[in-house]
Amino acid sequence: MMKFSVHSGTHVDAPGHVFDHFYDAGFDADTLDLEVLNGPALVVDVPRDKNITAEVMKALNIPRGVRRVLFRTSNTDRKLMWKKEFDTSYVGFMKDGAKWLVENTDIKLVGVPTHHVFLERREVILLEGLKLDGVPAGIYSVHCLPLRLIGADGSPTRCILIK
Repeated sequence: MMKFSVHSGTHVDAPGHVFDHFYDAGFDADTLDLEVLNGPALVVDVPRDKNITAEVMKALNIPRGVRRVLFRTSNTDRKLMWKKEFDTSYVGFMKDGAKWLVENTDIKLVGVPTHHVFLERREVILLEGLKLDGVPAGIYSVHCLPLRLIGADGSPTRCILIK
């Protein structure tokens, strides 16, 4: 028997993770779109001294049409995913950066420890706790298959990148 949170390690968040109205409407981990979780993805390097703001998003020049982006931040360099306790100094999306992404791109899958503003829009899936050390920026094929957990607000997932 294993005992762990559905938000442990690499995992996806369902819209119901933060917003009860989505959970009550049945938008749980089992309803996540596997077509969004699998396909071409862009890995981008975020400047190491920055949170992801609207200014940073603009500077990344992510082209329209890109649907999946994995953000490599200093969290990877600092190995924050492997710490036993949550480190409040992690790099993440600021509200203006998340808002800019939602309003100005076609992105449907965001990979990074992130701001829950994305969950306000059911169309964007959050992929958190990625291990991107040693992964250079570029285009990959991403394959994420979360466990089929009916009624769960998230799910652990095995996520791989193929060049």
